[in-house]
Amino acid sequence: MSSKAERRAERESVAAFHEAELAKLVGRVGEAIDGFRSGRLDAFEVDRVLFQYSRAAKKLWKFCNLGPVELTASLITRDDPSTDWWERGTPRRR
Repeated sequence: MSSKAERRAERESVAAFHEAELAKLVGRVGEAIDGFRSGRLDAFEVDRVLFQYSRAAKKLWKFCNLGPVELTASLITRDDPSTDWWERGTPRRR
């Protein structure tokens, strides 16, 4: 069992990881919006990016919030190469 300080450090580690990975996903959305504004992407292409962002952000949230913080923190430190959350959010093809 972890001490209070260890659990706090683990929570902070998971929160920092979550924020950093979420920032990468939001960056993809920003690129898509910029592409729409410049005329490189149409509204449907941006919509696909937004849909994939939503799926990826949900998977990331579940990873960071639904398990024991000790386990999540240990998975984050062992995760090499890191999980591609954007790829994990890719919709399945029919």
